Amino acid sequence: MSSTMNSRDRLKLALDHREPDRVPYDCAGTTVTSFSAVAYKNAMEFKGYSGFYDESKVVDIISQIIIPPEDMLIVLKSDTRRIGAKRVFNLKERLKKEGNVWSLQDQYGCVWTMEEGKDFYFNQKFHPLEAYEDITDVVKRFKMPDIAAYKEEILHTWDSQIAEASKEAGFVADRICAGLTEMFFRYRGYEKGLMDMVLYPEESREILEQIAEYKIQYWDLFGDYIKQKGLEDSFLVVSECDDLGTQQSLLMSQDMLRQIVFPPMRRYLGFIKNKMPNAKIFFHCDGSIKKIIPDFIEMGIDILNPVQYTAFDMDLFELKKNFGSDVTFWGAGIDTQGTLVKGSREEIRDEVKRNIDILAPGGGYVFTPIHNIQADVPPENFWTLWEAWNEYGLYL
Repeated sequence: MSSTMNSRDRLKLALDHREPDRVPYDCAGTTVTSFSAVAYKNAMEFKGYSGFYDESKVVDIISQIIIPPEDMLIVLKSDTRRIGAKRVFNLKERLKKEGNVWSLQDQYGCVWTMEEGKDFYFNQKFHPLEAYEDITDVVKRFKMPDIAAYKEEILHTWDSQIAEASKEAGFVADRICAGLTEMFFRYRGYEKGLMDMVLYPEESREILEQIAEYKIQYWDLFGDYIKQKGLEDSFLVVSECDDLGTQQSLLMSQDMLRQIVFPPMRRYLGFIKNKMPNAKIFFHCDGSIKKIIPDFIEMGIDILNPVQYTAFDMDLFELKKNFGSDVTFWGAGIDTQGTLVKGSREEIRDEVKRNIDILAPGGGYVFTPIHNIQADVPPENFWTLWEAWNEYGLYL
């Protein structure tokens, strides 16, 4: 393969299950494959680079996720560029500070706080519909925001991101909000939300359908935008999500997922496929989810992230063998909870090499760690990871 292959061509070959010149690297192509603000600053300054990032462009204030400036994405050899809405609209008007505590109420009515010197991220303090005991009251009061009310802010954000991004990179169209169940739990709280799904499956599904409709409105706007700008060939990936697994099992039974969650999920994924047929669907789903990968494939999901191989029944050899011809594995670069935080240089290099050796053959693999680089990651460990990808990610 030519050493002058550009990022878009490299990523496209990998997504087509072919081997490019090297394994593509995703640094900050989505809000689940980037850096927390603290981790980025620490890592860049460790190498003598500027740790500066534009605070007005923080894409996920809740998780403190930033997208590095374009010049640093080039230094880091990222093959991806995230184009997508911010997680909280009208942030300047929503963000408040009292003493050393930051707080905000997002467009969904959820309240979040972060205490300086104590918290790395915002924690949810108020669930808008948690107080209601009667499910009919929940259904009656549930309402997603109107995308049209934020259209101008969304379009301005996309214009700005595209203007700054390398035109040779693979663009990722990133989502507007969390997954169907995640959003439901943000409104109801986890305990009541899970009980709703057990006791009131029809009403719960009705709420998830409304969240799916909100996503459809966003992707409808995005698809029109891409077509109007003539960027169909630049956007290789559409990124969506839902966290349906724990470290040991699925979050709920497979039957419950198929009854309540998958029908509205299938509907919005099908809309994306029809609206943006040139793009592959990336789906972020943590945990032990091997049982539902066939469901994902049937629904049209092309890319699986983060491939949390430390969870139960998520052996990389088996995943590559059983599903490698049907999905691209995007992630599994290293265990971010263990090895990347606490591992030695040798352990990090060995784990990166092992995972690339398993997943890279035949293409269908994009390198990035399991989830974002978090604040507790030592900067030298990030660079060891990055250097190991540079060394072991070449196709011979």
